[in-house]
Amino acid sequence: MPCFDPKAFIDDAFKYIRSILVPDSRILAACSGGIDSTVSAVLVSKALGKPIEAVYIDDGLRRIGEAEDTVKLLRSIGLKPFIYDARNEVVSGLRGIVDPEEKRKTFRELFYNILGRIAKENNVRYVVQGTIAADIVETVKGVKTQHNVLEQLGIDVSVKYGFNVIEPLRSLYKWQVRMVAQELELPIEIIERKPFPGPGLAVRVIGEVTWDKLEILRKATKIVEEETVDVNAFQSFAVLLDSKATGIKNESRIYGYIIAVRIVSSSDALTARFVEVPYNKLRRISERITSEIPEVTRVLYDITDKPPATIEFE
Repeated sequence: MPCFDPKAFIDDAFKYIRSILVPDSRILAACSGGIDSTVSAVLVSKALGKPIEAVYIDDGLRRIGEAEDTVKLLRSIGLKPFIYDARNEVVSGLRGIVDPEEKRKTFRELFYNILGRIAKENNVRYVVQGTIAADIVETVKGVKTQHNVLEQLGIDVSVKYGFNVIEPLRSLYKWQVRMVAQELELPIEIIERKPFPGPGLAVRVIGEVTWDKLEILRKATKIVEEETVDVNAFQSFAVLLDSKATGIKNESRIYGYIIAVRIVSSSDALTARFVEVPYNKLRRISERITSEIPEVTRVLYDITDKPPATIEFE
């Protein structure tokens, strides 16, 4: 990997932040609990020498217990987090959409309209977000739209949504962000946190997003994450396919959903290789998913690298 000095980066980031903000600026960090948004918020907080507010937008597309766990974690590192419930608004807004790019762009519009509303309600002019270099590269090149890339596409955020964005990590890749997190002495659960897509489970439900599908995928996600804790992977997750297959449960025929499992290694998210997971672990994942989630009849393992695939299915 090329040389990178996290301490020098932090010093430069502080200068950048202080050139825009003063200690009494009204600031809000959009925090998902992932490493990118969390490190961005901590950098701004430390640059100004005060805790800042961090909003966790509960959009209905997160994992089991994620909202509560995230708020607890953010509070433990000196931020002032709160949850904004937008579950019905977001999931309803995605109804009927099956095209992956349309789904991502719709989520982006929903998310920033909600964030703009929160900023207005709290009289906030500046919003901190965790955009990194890979997000920008993939969006600008047209590989797929990352929801947190706006200004780089010529979108005037202040005019359209009513606030200015601060993106202290926009020049870094994931491995560099992890080094910055270490330099900031953040907890290991943040430093080693695996990436999770901005639109959440919406891009892991292939086809239309519904409450029923989200609940199935939430359970499958929990199983995959539990069973791959000891796997050295960049990401490991479940995907609910937009098709069904015949199966047998309780000696009766059932027409159920298909779950695909994706486990990849990567350093920058721009390329990735599937992980050759031991068969006994794959069997354990399959057995748990099909036994604990009655609606699922089959489990598949994705053995495609990036390229030609992307890491996420949508």
